[in-house]
Amino acid sequence: MQELLTQLITGFGLPAWLSFFLWAVVLYGMVAVVGQVAVVFMVLMERKVLAWLTQRKGPNRVGPWGTLQTVADGVKLLFKESIVGPGQDWFLFTMGPVIFFAPSFVLYALIPFTDRLVGITMPLGLLFVFALSSLSVVGIVLSGWASNNKYSLLGGMRSASQAISYEIPLVLSALGVAVAAGSLDLKTIVEAQNQGPFGLFSWYWLSILPVSFVIFHIASIAEVNRIPFDLPEAESELVSGYNTEYSGMKFAMFFLAEYASLFAMSALVVVLFFGGYYSPVGGLMLERFAGVHDNTLLGLEMVTWTVLKTYFFIFFAMIIRGTLPRLKPDQLMAFSWKFLIPLSLLNVFLVAALKMAWMTDGMLLTAGPFTFNLTYWITYGLTGLMTFIVLVGFGQLFGHKQPPLPGLSAAGP
Repeated sequence: MQELLTQLITGFGLPAWLSFFLWAVVLYGMVAVVGQVAVVFMVLMERKVLAWLTQRKGPNRVGPWGTLQTVADGVKLLFKESIVGPGQDWFLFTMGPVIFFAPSFVLYALIPFTDRLVGITMPLGLLFVFALSSLSVVGIVLSGWASNNKYSLLGGMRSASQAISYEIPLVLSALGVAVAAGSLDLKTIVEAQNQGPFGLFSWYWLSILPVSFVIFHIASIAEVNRIPFDLPEAESELVSGYNTEYSGMKFAMFFLAEYASLFAMSALVVVLFFGGYYSPVGGLMLERFAGVHDNTLLGLEMVTWTVLKTYFFIFFAMIIRGTLPRLKPDQLMAFSWKFLIPLSLLNVFLVAALKMAWMTDGMLLTAGPFTFNLTYWITYGLTGLMTFIVLVGFGQLFGHKQPPLPGLSAAGP
């Protein structure tokens, strides 16, 4: 599409660089529309999932089965007044939601939904994803500062400390994927997972990087401020955190960006660890079992697999929201700095050692249980043990401790 736009622009005698500018505008517009449609569906989905978990009906009044409830809420916010209170910095107060909103939707353009349907392809795509995702916290901090509200400021400060703490294990766990695939290009990473005779066992979540997958998934939930890592909002402590003073569409931008970030991070988990647009049996099912070679049909299958896998992880995040309590700030920080980061560093060294011992064409083979290489199984056993340690440590955060009896101290009588 970009090439067609370039030919059209140059055909009218206009400079070629103008096509890149117009392509960026068109691409961001398409991403914003698709992203907002996905967000509307995700909000309705979360309401239904939480209602199911708590044995309620959920939205059931506006539209058939409550399907238009989210649309009604969007229209309501659109017509609400956006208030800027006394003592608030108008410019920063307005720019905060924009800075938080924009990077969340630009991330959609970097996700390879098929081998061709990707907005921006770049050799350093994985680094660019992390660079964009780290910008969102700037908008939160600005919003907290400009709100002239102590609860908003506390929410912004919490968000900054949480982002710094969990971006480190997030990047380190993804570094293991880059080492295994021999590239930072997201499409190359997807193709590197399509090697073995059975796709599910060739994906990185099982074949060589189970600990990276677990750490990345936990850190990604913390990165988008979802329960149990929602300390920046924490309604029972900070009213609504950094967005306490916001109303109307400014508040809606925070709401949209939060769900857009959840979709983008879930899609990134799929790309890095779950084979991207390939099927669980390896390759594409239409091509493998039906002999279909039509690019349109194969592209539809790729998009279907990407979206289905992504919504599986979105559903999992919603299940977590409905079942786990919020962590305390000291638990949140200690879990990252004392637990996830050291294990992430150790995992990178293990993956590098495995690649040096068993590598082909710059990529680490992922034949999984179909291989009998001793080095592979030793390293795989170590990564499996580390995965178990991470899961046990995460479970310990929510473990129940028997309170002391009345009249007795915690140490005893």
